[in-house]
Amino acid sequence: MKKTTLLSLDGGGIRGIITCIILRYIEEQLQIHDKPSAKLGDYFDLVAGSSTGALIASIILCPNEQRKAKYSIQKGLELYAEKGGDIFQVSFWERLVNPFGLLNEKISQEALEKNLQDFFGKLELKELIKPCLITSYDIEKRRAKLFNSWKANVNTDNFYVKDICRATSAAPTYFTPVQIKSMYGQIFSLIDGGMFANNPALCAYAEARKIPFAEVLKNHQKANNPTVNDMIIISIGTGIESKSYSFRKMEKAGKIGWVTPIIDILMSANAETVDYQLGQMFQTLGQRNQKNYYRINPSLKNASPAMDNVRRSNIENLIQAGLSYIDDNRETLNQIVQKLIRNKI
Repeated sequence: MKKTTLLSLDGGGIRGIITCIILRYIEEQLQIHDKPSAKLGDYFDLVAGSSTGALIASIILCPNEQRKAKYSIQKGLELYAEKGGDIFQVSFWERLVNPFGLLNEKISQEALEKNLQDFFGKLELKELIKPCLITSYDIEKRRAKLFNSWKANVNTDNFYVKDICRATSAAPTYFTPVQIKSMYGQIFSLIDGGMFANNPALCAYAEARKIPFAEVLKNHQKANNPTVNDMIIISIGTGIESKSYSFRKMEKAGKIGWVTPIIDILMSANAETVDYQLGQMFQTLGQRNQKNYYRINPSLKNASPAMDNVRRSNIENLIQAGLSYIDDNRETLNQIVQKLIRNKI
């Protein structure tokens, strides 16, 4: 049997550039060591993403006419580098009258929605080439809303990919909440899945446990309903958040003073908790399988931790943070490449 390969991508706005840089290295090595036309989407059995990670996941899983991966990850990198400023930019006037998004949402959703429409068009969730897991949160029903392309094929839970990406990107104080409609007319009121799963790797594991991969992928070298012993999980973050908050300052911060810190702390803390939980799960396995969980989360180096800093200098710093991680961890990344090649069907 071959291992079930899971890729999980954190949220983080423009910091998704770091994710793309690391994935580009992995894809380039697959092209060198396996085949020149290799694309990431053909090597992973399930791809999960929150917020910006969901956008990257959707690009990876876009189908071509042969139901193989259409895009190399370079396409994702180009989208951020070329369109990031358009999507995340806040006008001078808006900064003046609406500092920190306290009066209304910080960024206009129009540019984001236009770019999603231009890129994904009428692509449906069920058309993605592999099972995916994309996170969001329903503010009216008060529960997580998880989108899965496999479930979209077997029941009525199908949506346009552009709508799902808009929903999972609706980070409070950055973008407004959104209402999206399933192909069967059901309406959901959603915000960013990063509110509860900025690192969706544990959600990906739980979802993979329920999927009959041998049937879905039409190949019996993969296990149905795989256990942790049957999995390789690669979880990629958008940079380690190192900003500290002074006790003296926060002691009397009040509700408004806590708005930005609380979102920042919630997102980074839940990502760290998931890493701890998965690390502990894999530590219970035999020596070889213990090494099948990878958490990749580079130092931001000189890059800003802000999710919406689209200055050219910051984009270059994000790229450099990704490249620096590759230089320092080439052996680990090459190990991942070899495991992906061995377990591809």
